[in-house]
Amino acid sequence: MTTMDERASQMTVEEFERFAAVESETVRLEFIGGRIGVKKVADGDHGAIIMWLLRQCMQSRPDLDLDTMQGLAVEKYRAGRARPDGSLAPVAHFAGQGEWASPAGVLMTVEVTSYDSDTGPRDRVEKPAAYAAAGIPVFLLIDRDFCTVTVHSTPDPVAGDYRHRDMFPFGERVSIPDPVGIEFDTEILKHYVR
Repeated sequence: MTTMDERASQMTVEEFERFAAVESETVRLEFIGGRIGVKKVADGDHGAIIMWLLRQCMQSRPDLDLDTMQGLAVEKYRAGRARPDGSLAPVAHFAGQGEWASPAGVLMTVEVTSYDSDTGPRDRVEKPAAYAAAGIPVFLLIDRDFCTVTVHSTPDPVAGDYRHRDMFPFGERVSIPDPVGIEFDTEILKHYVR
């Protein structure tokens, strides 16, 4: 099996950044494992989930922002660029960092699956590996295909994986460990799936 590091890169990070700077308003580009990824602009249910999670975070932790626009420089030696659906960090943490911020200081990244063909490899495999390798303490995956919320915690940056995964079906109460330290009920998520 070929690892991401063993595959040839499609381009350099600098070439990707120039390319992404002129991206269309209908897609969001990422660069993970040396390969370009395309995220379609989210549908209304996807947006409703992000807004719901934003409110949960603000109510529980007003000292943190859930930034839905910030790109992150992920993977070893900043060789990747990801656009999480949300990055939880201290208020104004990303001020002055530009389009591709360091993941240092990010407490949690969030992805909500989309109904497209590559959401499986992108949101369930590549992104958790990149976020763990970057040392981000928590990765939250809201999976609309399987109606689950998975809390990945305790990153192992060397292995590029999270040591703990707790999966909850929509409708259960989810507890996100420190350094995030919030809980929320996921019953409402049942309304945002096909």
